[in-house]
Amino acid sequence: MTQLETTVHYDNGFEEVYMTQEDEWDRDMLLDPAWEQQQRKTFTAWCNSHLRKAGTQIENIEEDFRNGLKLMLLLEVISGERLPKPDRGKMRFHKIANVNKALDFITSKGVKLVSIGAEEIVDGNVKMTLGMIWTIILRFAIQDISVEETSAKEGLLLWCQRKTAPYRNVNVQNFHVSWKDGLAFCALIHRHRPDLLDYSKLNKDDPMGNLNLAFDLAEKHLDIPKMLDAEDIINTPKPDERAIMTYVSCFYHAFAGAEQAETAANRISKVLGVNQENEKMMEEYERLASELLEWIRRTTPWLENKTPEKTMAEMQRKLEDFRDYRRQHKPPKVQEKCQLEINFNTLQTKLRISNRPAFMPSEGKMVSDIASAWQGLEQAEKGYEEWLLTEIRRLERLDHLAEKFRQKATNHENWAGGKELILSQTDYETATLVEIRALLRKHEAFESDLAAHQDRVEQIAAIAQELNELDYHDVAAVNQRCQSICDLWDKLGTLTQKRRESLERTEKLLETIDQLFLEFAKRSAPFNNWMEGAMEDLQDMFIVHTIEEVQVKKLVPQRDGALQEEMAHQHAHERLRRQFAAQANLIGPWAQTRMEEIARCSMEIGGALEDQMTQLKQCEHVIVAYKPNIDKLEGDHQLIQESLVFDNKHTNYTMEHIRVGWELLLTTIARTINEIETQILTRDAKGISQQQMNEFRSSFSHFDRGEVEFARIMILVDPSGTGLVSFQSFIDFMTRETADTDTAEQVVASFRILATDKPYILVEELRRELPPEQAEYCIMRMPPYTGHGVPPGALDYTAFSTALYGESDL
Repeated sequence: MTQLETTVHYDNGFEEVYMTQEDEWDRDMLLDPAWEQQQRKTFTAWCNSHLRKAGTQIENIEEDFRNGLKLMLLLEVISGERLPKPDRGKMRFHKIANVNKALDFITSKGVKLVSIGAEEIVDGNVKMTLGMIWTIILRFAIQDISVEETSAKEGLLLWCQRKTAPYRNVNVQNFHVSWKDGLAFCALIHRHRPDLLDYSKLNKDDPMGNLNLAFDLAEKHLDIPKMLDAEDIINTPKPDERAIMTYVSCFYHAFAGAEQAETAANRISKVLGVNQENEKMMEEYERLASELLEWIRRTTPWLENKTPEKTMAEMQRKLEDFRDYRRQHKPPKVQEKCQLEINFNTLQTKLRISNRPAFMPSEGKMVSDIASAWQGLEQAEKGYEEWLLTEIRRLERLDHLAEKFRQKATNHENWAGGKELILSQTDYETATLVEIRALLRKHEAFESDLAAHQDRVEQIAAIAQELNELDYHDVAAVNQRCQSICDLWDKLGTLTQKRRESLERTEKLLETIDQLFLEFAKRSAPFNNWMEGAMEDLQDMFIVHTIEEVQVKKLVPQRDGALQEEMAHQHAHERLRRQFAAQANLIGPWAQTRMEEIARCSMEIGGALEDQMTQLKQCEHVIVAYKPNIDKLEGDHQLIQESLVFDNKHTNYTMEHIRVGWELLLTTIARTINEIETQILTRDAKGISQQQMNEFRSSFSHFDRGEVEFARIMILVDPSGTGLVSFQSFIDFMTRETADTDTAEQVVASFRILATDKPYILVEELRRELPPEQAEYCIMRMPPYTGHGVPPGALDYTAFSTALYGESDL
């Protein structure tokens, strides 16, 4: 038979190989008397630590196991199970039978023994016996050690590394030379029982003192028998790995209760960490919701205040303020509202994943409340903009009418200037009959002119009346001027009538006198005829032609210049219309195309969620980069409004259409990205594979709530009966049975471990076992425990734990 060459296989896939070519140290160890002595000493002490529970022990490891009786007893003690009844005979075959029963039991525990036979054990083969005991130690003391997804030897090594990491001069990399100076043993003891030694006083250069201190403390306080002497370790270049592993495993199991407490504390810390994070998100939601609602509360009355201003300049300032609101103040709030909805959805997803009750915001701060307030804001905003434009049109009309009034009033006043003085003259008193008749003809011409101005005066009065009806701001001055014109008009009418009467009366008087001079007149007829003709010709030219012809020639070029100026304005307006339309006709379809891309990407079933996220992020980048085009269009729109242009036949898109579309686009891309993020979060938390996710999405796409088969499911995925089922709700339903999440019962059990099975926990226990922040979190929120004989300050961890999961109220 070859030297001991043992391979131990476990049914769970774990395998430990000894004496292979790759493990030169182990082969040499079995040939080295010093190492063999370390194994003898360690394995003997380990076996006795268990056998003493049955009231016995061994002295010589290769001799005392030869008959198989103590070997079977050892296995019963360490496994807690009964082995078959041993053979009591003293013959060799009886001993072989007993040893085989022990080896069969080891095999039944998933260990496949290679090259270990009962005959060698019965014959007292020390190397084979040590190999068998090592196999037992591996299976029952080391294999079940599990630390952070590593097990057995690797798990034990990782445990040692984690526990000793904070300690100076300790660097555990193996189970031989890393333990020679004794500091690693001392560090393990101090980590779990700091009351037993002062690590700061230990010296790396005193390995003998360190090892003896550790072994003595372990034997006295931890019930770990001394398995090695300090000299065994110090005097060997490389201590025996199996001996050290066996010794260290005893420390691991001695601290199992502390490990259990640490596991419990870790679970509680994890649960509390999730809860604290969720509470921060809840507080952040409440804060953002309060700020947004307060902004809406302040802004809505401003938009509802439709007190008109009196001048166009003042209304233009209001319009400019409104533009600032649309461009600077509202866009960040649109983003805040969208982010608020995203935060709410993410929070609810995290709560569902961690088995917590859904978040219910404070009264009036639900997402629906914010949406309702926002809708009211937008309705007020729309009404305010419509009112602004209506008011500007009204003021434009008023300014036009006022200017028209001023022009007509000025023209009339210029015409009427001096007329009162002329009509008040008494020139007829010294006039001759011919002069009187000439004055009459002149007066008749004036009366015709006066009659013609009657329509102008009525127009002035009508414009003044319209300015009054439209509430023109300077209507008092208009009324005063109009009244002055009307008063003067009435006075001119009275004076005109009086002058006619005076002229006619004078004419009759002069005709009588003229009869008296008839004879004289006949004699001087030629001269008189010539004189009268000359007088009439001169008078007719002055009355009929001079003034009006001069006025017409003066007004024609002025009118032509005004028309040219208006034509230029209209051309400028048309250029603005075309410029706006060209941009709007590009932006509108572009936004629609992006919306379709988002919808198409969100509905893809075959691809990975990360690929969808990448596409959506790229789409978001494209959308954000497009913002300058919207800003340019806003600038064009401002020019149009400032030019008081309110129609545009070149496009069906208004600025309001573009704004609403842009805000909807930003909101949609953000919400869609959030939906994919929550799906990824749910997938990772619930361990859903990509294939399962694709199957869920395919099933969701064909989900028919009209089928009777789905009636029960609809109650679960649509508890409010809205008729709408989100994909997130569908995933939650599909995975709720298999989700691996903490429960209130698990948290209660973890607190019970920390409280050493008491139904309450003390403040000092919380502060000792949990990180400071989480300990204080518990202390602040745990209700007092009520019961007989309870010490002061006892806290009710059961009520606290159930409240975390919404199963009770605090």
